[in-house]
Amino acid sequence: MWGAGGVGKRRGAALGVLVLLAVVAVPGAARAGSAAPGEPACEVRDARLTELSGLVATDDGFVVVNDGAENEARRRIFFLDRNCAVVRAVPYPTRPLDTEDLAVGADGTIWVADVGDNDRSRATIAVWKLAPGADRPVLYRMTYPDGPHDAEAMLVTGDGRPVVVTKFSANLYAPTGALRSGGSVPLAKVGRVALPASTTSNPYGLLGRSAVTGAATAPDGRRVVLRTYADAFEFDVAGGDVIAALTGGTPRATPLPDEPQGESISYSADGRSLLTVSETVDQPPGTRPTILRYPLAAPAPSGSPGATPEPTGSTPTDRSAAGGDGGRRIVFVAALAAGGSGVLLIVVALLARARRRPAAGK
Repeated sequence: MWGAGGVGKRRGAALGVLVLLAVVAVPGAARAGSAAPGEPACEVRDARLTELSGLVATDDGFVVVNDGAENEARRRIFFLDRNCAVVRAVPYPTRPLDTEDLAVGADGTIWVADVGDNDRSRATIAVWKLAPGADRPVLYRMTYPDGPHDAEAMLVTGDGRPVVVTKFSANLYAPTGALRSGGSVPLAKVGRVALPASTTSNPYGLLGRSAVTGAATAPDGRRVVLRTYADAFEFDVAGGDVIAALTGGTPRATPLPDEPQGESISYSADGRSLLTVSETVDQPPGTRPTILRYPLAAPAPSGSPGATPEPTGSTPTDRSAAGGDGGRRIVFVAALAAGGSGVLLIVVALLARARRRPAAGK
């Protein structure tokens, strides 16, 4: 989720206008072309599913959640069949705050990451666990060791440990002990992911290529993937050590070009494809969220962990990210704005989010 309600959102949107105008007006900053889009799997037509932020694939179809919790009818964990029709909707026992991602454990438990915090004001974040066959998820709270963070991605390790990935810094946080219902467990910072540079075309340009908006674990547990608004980065996991894979591995890149607001990612049930779905409806007008299928990237390349991999598919060069005078001036504008308020990473896209939402939705 890019935005939050109230005065903070309005102020952020106003600042976002100024920053966005400064960025798009830079002379000589070329727009990137498109890599190959995903293949449509099915279209989500249920009127309650208008802002999809979390996705996992099952043997029978898919599980999805909406972003945020303002609308009561949307506060559900939705089970879809293979045609994207809703076959089950499980309500939360209490209102979640900002649900952002989904994961599925080795035992089939569905994990909901209630970790969004655009205003960076939450005292705790949470996960909800829905056991197979259960009619209500159970809430588990967690606390950061260094103050609030905005996050939209979560992985679950093979031993049932959630790993939260912050949106703009790609820091990794994991609980220091077993989760417990009715209380909160401290988190510890356990690493940081250094994502490769990208030139993939996306609605948010330079910032969209670095914001981590979703994560998933392969069915065999041997691979994990992080996505941005532009790309998917897949890491090989050795010996079940997800943290080591993310902090020391060399990822394979799969472009996810021009998804309207792509925040979800999952492996297919057979592990052979990546699946995504965008939050937005009516972009372009009259369209509904569509689950897209992408072929997996090639096997992991050899080389040092810091090497930048070659992406799969066609990824055109974009001067705004790859260098050149236009790119330097965009970075300068971004750095100048961020240095004054520390909120640039949020406000640029607040404008885009406010523009696409119906007035009564938030």
